[in-house]
Amino acid sequence: MIKIYGSMLCKDCVQCREELDNAGVAYEYLDFSENLLALKEFLTIRDSDPRFDAVRQNGGIGIPCIVREDGTVSLDWAEFM
Repeated sequence: MIKIYGSMLCKDCVQCREELDNAGVAYEYLDFSENLLALKEFLTIRDSDPRFDAVRQNGGIGIPCIVREDGTVSLDWAEFM
């Protein structure tokens, strides 16, 4: 099952969840607005994965962050539709 790191304060995260729910995609949602352990996990991913370089340079957060079962990371939930 994929994991999604995000915050329900983020409109992109809300849209991501709605679209995945409508498509019947199973996922575990880790809302770091409510869970500091999830925030630490996300920051570890974001600070070590080169996919986030441009996001960080532009002052972005990089959510929703989707982690596949094999550990690979995606910032595009459309891949799972």
